[in-house]
Amino acid sequence: MTTKIAVIGGTGMNQWPGLEIERRIELTTPYGAPSAPLLEGRVYGTRAIFLARHGEGHKLPPHAINYRANLWALREAGVQSIVAIAAVGAIAPWFEPGAVAVPQDIVDYTWGREHTYSDGREGSGLEHVEFTEPYSERLRQALIEAAGRAGVAMGAGIHGVTQGPRLESSAEIRRMQRDGCDMVGMTGMPEAALARELKLDYACLAVSVNWAAGVMGLGDIHAEIHQSIETGMGRVRAVLAESLPRL
Repeated sequence: MTTKIAVIGGTGMNQWPGLEIERRIELTTPYGAPSAPLLEGRVYGTRAIFLARHGEGHKLPPHAINYRANLWALREAGVQSIVAIAAVGAIAPWFEPGAVAVPQDIVDYTWGREHTYSDGREGSGLEHVEFTEPYSERLRQALIEAAGRAGVAMGAGIHGVTQGPRLESSAEIRRMQRDGCDMVGMTGMPEAALARELKLDYACLAVSVNWAAGVMGLGDIHAEIHQSIETGMGRVRAVLAESLPRL
C-alpha cells in the first residue's frame, strides 16, 4: 500500500511518539543514503512515513544533512506530501518561544550545500524550477485549519535559513529583520527547493524555541530552547493529529 504523507522531524522531534512502526525502509539513492531509514506506520488513524532529518540519535548538523538523498528517498517510497518540522529562533515579536507558525515564504542564507538535482550530471538535465511560492498553499491551509480545530494559535511569516550549526550574531539578526524575516532556522533550505524540483507538496511547521540574538536581551538560551521545545512540539503533535487524516 502506497503511503503518500511524510513528516520530516528535526530538533525536538527526532522521533515520532505514537507512530506504530510497521516497517523500516532503507533506500540507496543516486545521491547517497538518506539521514535515517524511513519509518512507515500508522498514527492518528492514518498511514504516514517519518524521516529523522538529523539522523538516528540526532547526530547530523544542518550543513551536513544529505537533503537530496532525503527528498529522493521519500519520493521513491511513494510520498507526495511532506510536512517538515523545524525548530527556529523568533525574530518577529509576535512569535514568542513555544508558538507555532506555517511560513509562507523563505530567504536562503546558506552556502556550499548540495542544493539541486540539476547539477550537470549525465541525465540530470537543467531545470529553472519556479519558486515564487516556496510552500504548497494546499498544505499550508490544511495545517492552518487543523490548528484552528486543535485550538492552537498559528502564525505565518517569512523563514530565514542560515548555515549553522552556530547560532547567529546580533548583527546578522538585524540584517534578517531588515530583509523581512520573522524567524530563523538552519534546515529549511535546500529542503523546500528540492521538494519543488521533485514536484512534491511541501509545507513547514515552524516551532519558535528561543528569541534570536539581540531580540529580547540575553538569557540562558539553552534552557529557553529546552523549555520551548516541550511546549511547541506538543502543539505540533496536536496540529498533526488534526491534519494528517484529512490530507
